[in-house]
Amino acid sequence: MPSKVTTIISGGQTGADRAALDWAIDHHFHYGGFIPLGRWAEDGKIPDKYKGLIELDSADPAERTERNVIESDATLIVTNGKLTGGTLLTWKVAGKHRRPVLVAELYRFSLENAADKAREWLRLADVSTLNVAGARASKDPAIYEATYSLLSNIFG
Repeated sequence: MPSKVTTIISGGQTGADRAALDWAIDHHFHYGGFIPLGRWAEDGKIPDKYKGLIELDSADPAERTERNVIESDATLIVTNGKLTGGTLLTWKVAGKHRRPVLVAELYRFSLENAADKAREWLRLADVSTLNVAGARASKDPAIYEATYSLLSNIFG
């Protein structure tokens, strides 16, 4: 039985977050997520084309991270290396709130193996709203393409 994911959310940052939003838009999934006050991201203001995002009252990216973890059924973290910074925070917040989290370690597993594992996890966790997180573009220039490709592999 395939997963029942119908909505993808993220925090709108460059890299993995934007890849998830772009993938959702390109594939006609519902999308959304919580973003910092002022639509802040490392490349400036998060573009207005991402209409489904909700601006928080705080500019603190940690608040965005926590809201996205809490408001989703599960979090998929995409990484090409060890978890650091905001990506590590996402993992910790998921644990704090006892929310399902899967780390797709693309530096250790092929895209196909990571997608197979994620599909099974999504099915077993009964996820309909998926939070997608990972490194920002300045920390990992390859993460956007890796995240977009992983989502394409997961959802076909």
